[in-house]
Amino acid sequence: MSEYDFVIVGAGSAGAVLADRLSEDGKYTVCVLEAGGSDLNLWIWMPIGYGKAFYNRSINWMYSTEPDPGLNNRSGYWPRGKVLGGSSSINAMVYIRGQHADFEDWKAMGNPGWGWDDVLPYFKRSECNEDGADDFRGGDGPLHVSSMTKSVHPLCAHFLDASEDAGFRRNPDFNGSTQEGVGLYQITARNGFRMSTARAYLSRAKKRKTVDILTRAHTTRLVLEDGRVTGAVYSQGGEEKTVRARREVILSAGAVNSPQILMLSGIGDGETLKAKGIAPKVHAPAVGRNLQDHLGLDYLYRSKVPTLNQQLYPWWGKLAQGIRYVLTRSGPLSLSVNQAGGFVKSNPDCERPNMQLYFSPVSYTKAPKGKRPLMNPDPFPGFLLGMQPTRPTSRGHIGLRSANPFDAPEIHPNSLSTNHDLNEMIEGCKLLRKIAASPALQSVIDTEITPGPAVQSDEDMLEDARNRASTVFHPVSTCRMGPDSGENVVDARLKVYGVEGLRVVDASVFPTVTSGNTNAPAIMVGEKGADLILEDTRAA
Repeated sequence: MSEYDFVIVGAGSAGAVLADRLSEDGKYTVCVLEAGGSDLNLWIWMPIGYGKAFYNRSINWMYSTEPDPGLNNRSGYWPRGKVLGGSSSINAMVYIRGQHADFEDWKAMGNPGWGWDDVLPYFKRSECNEDGADDFRGGDGPLHVSSMTKSVHPLCAHFLDASEDAGFRRNPDFNGSTQEGVGLYQITARNGFRMSTARAYLSRAKKRKTVDILTRAHTTRLVLEDGRVTGAVYSQGGEEKTVRARREVILSAGAVNSPQILMLSGIGDGETLKAKGIAPKVHAPAVGRNLQDHLGLDYLYRSKVPTLNQQLYPWWGKLAQGIRYVLTRSGPLSLSVNQAGGFVKSNPDCERPNMQLYFSPVSYTKAPKGKRPLMNPDPFPGFLLGMQPTRPTSRGHIGLRSANPFDAPEIHPNSLSTNHDLNEMIEGCKLLRKIAASPALQSVIDTEITPGPAVQSDEDMLEDARNRASTVFHPVSTCRMGPDSGENVVDARLKVYGVEGLRVVDASVFPTVTSGNTNAPAIMVGEKGADLILEDTRAA
């Protein structure tokens, strides 16, 4: 048994930040428990390699949801990082903070200190933007954010022109003064390599003698003694071990695994835990509830002009781009396939953008999500337009399958379960068609492959969405932050209600899902969470 000041469960998007920041001044000892292993993997470091990392069980939990009624009882595929860096090591690297109003919503829900002006300094502290610092961007943080402006496929210009034809303005920086508009995405990468939190933060923390990072250490439960969490039990190499925390245990295992670990430890809804054979220790009915996620849908097109398919489908194309990447760290292998997009209003009654757009100059009609790695694009020229409503109102939950900590948890997304979400899905489909119908894209579109011209009515569009829509991999809010302990799991300082010595610091605490990709705000939560922990520790 070992003892540290802080024990962090999970070395992912927030946990890696905590490991670095809590050990930065050398005053405190830190132990990080990570269920996965090293991030030294080609498919992690090469940006486009996430098409392979999404289906690699050695670095990915590869979860499946329960049959989802709103999606015609389909089971969805939910990749989650099981590796140093967590999901920041396997995601598509798009760097989006969210709308300023998202965080004002958080504050208005009873979470002081989480408004836009409160969180902006933490976004800036984390970031080293390729274009330097300004009023909104950081210039000297550990997380490098790169522009793809000089490297994106020429078809992106057609998408941007088409979006302007449809009435949407250009926006050079979705993370600047406003999110609204269309433009090119920025990604967490540097010099042709992925910039995960393992690379940005753990690379610094692991050099310190006060930090131990234990890999292949699967946390099975927390240790509770007299109303206080004093440590964590984990399995490593088939052996059960315990690590103790003198000050705090911090759960940073993500929106799926953090509530799972709480419930396995007896922290959750008492009756539900009893039904699974677990003795309730802290009645916390909100654990695992309030699950939110973005649901996306793609429309695929056959192109009249070459796309990335022609560069990445033939073996000689793969070889040529591989050589280019090795020699220059450039080309399509150094980028995300989500190259352009935007945040727009699907109807004029919206107070702020409610729809995120994606444009990818590549198509994979034979590799649907969850079936096999995205390694071979179509042999013909193709591209996709995608959309996701940014603030869904459907709520799901995470549950235990059993009391066995090695059983995957139950994931119940409860997609499209509100009229608001149904209507926005239909509006999103019409929006894609509107953009595709513009002269700029009609000049390069040969035909719509999926869903195809036969799908025209609202009913047909909705049925197509039920058959094809899938997660965009942004689950949050399962250990929600808020002032009411009956409806939330943590308070505004991220302390778990009903127990001492325990916090949750990851995307599971989001009061609501942010408008866009969730990795950047998860990193921000890690930065702010570290400050809250250090403030409370110094004041004790």
